[in-house]
Amino acid sequence: MKDKLQVGVITSTHGIRGEVKVYPTTDDVNRFKKLKNVILDDGKVQLDLEVERVKFFKNLVILKFKGIDNINDIEKYKKASLFVRREDAVELEENEFFIADLIGLKVESDEGEDLGKIADVLQTGANDVYIIKKAGEEDLLVPAIHECVKEINIEEGYAILHLLPGLR
Repeated sequence: MKDKLQVGVITSTHGIRGEVKVYPTTDDVNRFKKLKNVILDDGKVQLDLEVERVKFFKNLVILKFKGIDNINDIEKYKKASLFVRREDAVELEENEFFIADLIGLKVESDEGEDLGKIADVLQTGANDVYIIKKAGEEDLLVPAIHECVKEINIEEGYAILHLLPGLR
């Protein structure tokens, strides 16, 4: 399991006082209201930052970090990712999982067939869809619904799915 979870990506600056526009990569943008600290990672540098202020604008979140008061101090971090430590992440309900934990799980059918691994998760309006990849085969798209998902075991690294007729 990863110790950090991505919550957003800085898209641009906002104004001249060090605020940034963030595209949220979490399914609950309201989590930003409670966010106290983030880790900014641009691939070269990791900075622990304290969130001073949060606003919302269209589909973006506008963040102001404590100690960054000038556009020049933050402009170089456009396209940087923002993470939270796992212990600071939102509490999940029963049968909810972080996408980062699902990716890479070995997948078997409920009949014992090796289906491959979860490569990605599409978030649609109705339900998530698991993209399962296996070498030499076409991607398998399985809806993350109760009828299909029989078991997910993050600790053991596997998922058991039931393939409804027509999914292949």
